[in-house]
Amino acid sequence: MTYLLHYAPDNASLIVRLALEHLGCPYHTSLVDRRSAAQRGTAYLALNPVGLIPTLETPQGPLFETGAILLWLGDTHGGLGPGPQSPARAAYLKWLFYVSNTLHPLLRMMFYPQNFVGPDSACHARLRSGVQEQVQTALGHLDRLAASAPDWFGHVHGALDFYVACCLRWCALYPAGVSRDWFDLSQTPALRAICAALEAREITAAVQAAEGLGPTPFTSPRYPDPPEGSAL
Repeated sequence: MTYLLHYAPDNASLIVRLALEHLGCPYHTSLVDRRSAAQRGTAYLALNPVGLIPTLETPQGPLFETGAILLWLGDTHGGLGPGPQSPARAAYLKWLFYVSNTLHPLLRMMFYPQNFVGPDSACHARLRSGVQEQVQTALGHLDRLAASAPDWFGHVHGALDFYVACCLRWCALYPAGVSRDWFDLSQTPALRAICAALEAREITAAVQAAEGLGPTPFTSPRYPDPPEGSAL
């Protein structure tokens, strides 16, 4: 079974790529060229009608929505979180969906305010200010969760670890040209430990090379220099 991951560098596809590398699943990649808005082109929309990245082509058809892809991969292969019969399944699911349904959309509002409130830059600033407070609250919840050391979070071997580490990376980098004084990874030490541990894994080295993420992509990230495509 070889998957096809439709990706753009340093987009949400990064989370799925980490999961695939962790699972050891064979996969190919297909660049979604954001410079030409390929995510809104006819070919891509035929796979993913909402026009967001990523899409994973599987034997059961194309999957989109990052949380759904992670859940499907975990249930299909194991190794990303507690399985359907595990007593820890309910706790794992509620936090996976919290990240997918709360934290990730908040970041989208912060990065692309024009998609939510139109072109007024003053509205963008107000939206970002409010969203930043909500993101800080979400990260506080997740830091306390990681500090409690459940088997399925904080050990850098599951979907939630990959998802949160990427969100933290993006908090430190995006949107370009906007102050990020509000964000300090050291304020969430349990989450920082996840980032540091993930950087030590071989799967991260593979992803760094594929997407040009630099030597410390989670603890001290820099803008990517990918061999193909653009993050923006």
